[in-house]
Amino acid sequence: MKVAIIHYWWLSNRGGEAVCTALVELFPDADLFLHVCNEDVVRKALPVEFTGQIKKTFISRLPWAQKQYQKYLPFMPLALEQLDLTAYDLIISSESGPAKGVITRPDALHVCYCHSPMRYVWDMYHEYLSTAGRVVRVLFPLVAHWLRVWDRLSADRVDHFIANSSFVAKRIKKFYRRDAEVIFPPVNSSEFSHEQERGDFYLCLGQLVPYKRADLAVDAFNQLGLPLIVVGEGALYESLKSRAKSNVTLMGRQPFPVIKDLLERCRGLIFPGMEDFGIVPVEAMAAGAPVIAFAKGGALETVIHGQTGVHFHEQSIKSLIEAVQHIEAGEFCFSPPLLHKYAAEFDKAIFKQRVKEFIEKNLGK
Repeated sequence: MKVAIIHYWWLSNRGGEAVCTALVELFPDADLFLHVCNEDVVRKALPVEFTGQIKKTFISRLPWAQKQYQKYLPFMPLALEQLDLTAYDLIISSESGPAKGVITRPDALHVCYCHSPMRYVWDMYHEYLSTAGRVVRVLFPLVAHWLRVWDRLSADRVDHFIANSSFVAKRIKKFYRRDAEVIFPPVNSSEFSHEQERGDFYLCLGQLVPYKRADLAVDAFNQLGLPLIVVGEGALYESLKSRAKSNVTLMGRQPFPVIKDLLERCRGLIFPGMEDFGIVPVEAMAAGAPVIAFAKGGALETVIHGQTGVHFHEQSIKSLIEAVQHIEAGEFCFSPPLLHKYAAEFDKAIFKQRVKEFIEKNLGK
């Protein structure tokens, strides 16, 4: 069986790339198709057993593609449709940016693992547009309209959808009118230890972009006066750094060993955004740390209020402060070993087994 794995772009290692790595571990001779990539980053992430080829669409040959790839979004549907996949029996697309719109043989099986329908053309369109520059605000509505039409039609090219959470499955049903199997993404829970002594600081970890709401964490801890460490880079870094008080430390982007150490020692993880799933909260629990999470999106499927963390129900400074104060007052007792055991339910091995079973069940139908 000849296998193709289609991903949108691979320039750093995040949740979507972790899924692709696990898929390649299942099919080490699969060919990997990408619009653009940093091949060194990709090859370091892939298993040594990988014997397939890394192939790129024509987007990779356009000027400044590695840095300006998002500006080529209008051309990505065309690029996908130029890929010749007639030799492949199984196609697995990893969708969050344009990836699923490939053309396959009638008898080939196309499974789409959907991290999210493209947020910037569907439910987060107006939020994205409100923070964009003047030129984008003028041109993007025209592009987005065409992308929505193509995105909806290309969903019909997929034989079966897998969603990374029930939250995303509902959005697939809403935008594509398709059912989806829910298989949580892989988390390397065994890489984390819960045995370190807990510190007195809280941790906020992720890209510093508006929808992840790191600003809410900084503003809340400015008022609380408790130690907060913020790890990540992005458009909000400078503005957050300028308004952070002395108890709030912004560390920028950090390598995995530093992140691992912080997760294993923090008093708790602050997770103030709404995510489709959210791998970071599960990693925190694997490291023995409870999660203070906004009660919407994927966090409702991973963070159990009072057992593995605390929910707050409004994205407001007041609501987040109250949630932290519940922990500070000792109203909840969290067991690091139990948190670690719970996180193991999301381990990579379970993801791979469920995907394997799903594909085997649907092959030949």
